[in-house]
Amino acid sequence: MQQRLSALYRHVSVHATADREHEAAVELLLLVMTADHHVTDDELEQIRQISDDLGWETPTFSFDQYLGEAMAKVRAALAAHSVDALLDDIDARVTNGVLRSSLFSAARDVAGIDHHIDPAEESLLAQIAARFD
Repeated sequence: MQQRLSALYRHVSVHATADREHEAAVELLLLVMTADHHVTDDELEQIRQISDDLGWETPTFSFDQYLGEAMAKVRAALAAHSVDALLDDIDARVTNGVLRSSLFSAARDVAGIDHHIDPAEESLLAQIAARFD
């Protein structure tokens, strides 16, 4: 399914908000990665791979360049207990239907890369499914 979504997404015309949507998607996936307070290289590599597979890398957007800013935003939301506000912000920025429908699958892939889904990750995945699936 991931490959099919990737193929569909590549054919969606790029619009002025594409970079903002990709930033929001990275933030969402980093939020999933940090939900259990246990960050692994495999999770980060999975997010990088999703970014590559879905064609988010462009002349105006780079996963590696945005990673630090996105991680700071996610950690601030976690520290302030404002995850719902961050999810609202992400939800508002992702308007592309194909990207929206791929986010739950991508989030599940990140959460499951270590073959264990923590209760905090499970709760966050439920919230993502309700918003994006």
